[in-house]
Amino acid sequence: MPVSQLAHQALLRRGRRLQYVTIAWNLMEVFVTIGLGVAAGSLALIAFGLDSLVEVFASLVVVWYIADDAAVGRVSRALNLVAAAFAFLGVYLVAASVYNFVQGQAADSSPFGIAYLAITAVVMFLLARLKGRIARAAASAPLEAEASMTFLDGCLATAILVALALNTLAGLWWADPSAALFVAALCIREAVENWHEARSS
Repeated sequence: MPVSQLAHQALLRRGRRLQYVTIAWNLMEVFVTIGLGVAAGSLALIAFGLDSLVEVFASLVVVWYIADDAAVGRVSRALNLVAAAFAFLGVYLVAASVYNFVQGQAADSSPFGIAYLAITAVVMFLLARLKGRIARAAASAPLEAEASMTFLDGCLATAILVALALNTLAGLWWADPSAALFVAALCIREAVENWHEARSS
């Protein structure tokens, strides 16, 4: 059942506030995870920090969209921009993973990285759920696409957390790039789906 215009705008304001929370958290992630990644020599942690930059970009796109969601063509442009962010992240993760496989260098253990990723995964899954509910209630495709990206951010945090734990406990160095490849496949799938939706909107 369609919501009223006032209710729609109220939902979008809530969505915008969640985007600001996401931006603040991800900006912190950039410095924390890249710093921990450099210290431990972990490509996965560094990649996660760069992923946070892509998430910031996607959140800014949604904030831009919400500012005037009724503008002609704004939905398709927002979906295309989010799709491009997904594609960039997917291609980057593939390249970084292949490089890591070729080098065959194991990262050092990073207990702080593992703890931080566990907290981040919980935060990202919670934000994704809240944004997804608002997006569906407001019938906002760009917000729902960005909620999917936040969910993938949580998946990436979980995958890298498992990879770091396997590397630390069992010396399985290849778990790190394998986790990144898995998330890369999800990102590329999301990019394709958002491009298709942008063309049909």
